Amino acid sequence: MKTRVALCVILALQAWPAAAAPAAGAADVPAWFGSMKSDKTYMRDGPGEDYQIKWVYHRKGLPVEVIGAYDAWRKVRDMDGETGWIHTALLARERTAVVIGDGLVPVERSEGIDSDLVARAKPGTVGRLRHCDALACEVKFDGAEGWVLRSRLWGAGDGERF
Repeated sequence: MKTRVALCVILALQAWPAAAAPAAGAADVPAWFGSMKSDKTYMRDGPGEDYQIKWVYHRKGLPVEVIGAYDAWRKVRDMDGETGWIHTALLARERTAVVIGDGLVPVERSEGIDSDLVARAKPGTVGRLRHCDALACEVKFDGAEGWVLRSRLWGAGDGERF
């Protein structure tokens, strides 16, 4: 009887879903920014489909910061600081940024102080990053392209230039 109980316990532990041991063996990777490939992206509590869905994102192109890796899964952080795991099939290397802060942000023709205003972007607007310098990034939004202050964007690392 004791052998049968011990065997059942061992089998139960082996059959325990992957969610029972969060990301054992997950690797830290140099952080990089990517974006969501799909209009419907699941963030999970751990690296696998057995883990509970934490968030469902409904915005293609939304930037995320990749901060870890395990097999075909990437640990990511979103603009609100939420962390979780997304399958690589749902992530793109395309660099995007989202406008943050309060009020409209100017989108200017060039990086200079006296540049012409091209448009104004609302907080939450997502655009494709073209270049980033110390103080501003060139962003292509739907219908407008220009330079936006880095302090009003999430999706480029501090001091990152490209």
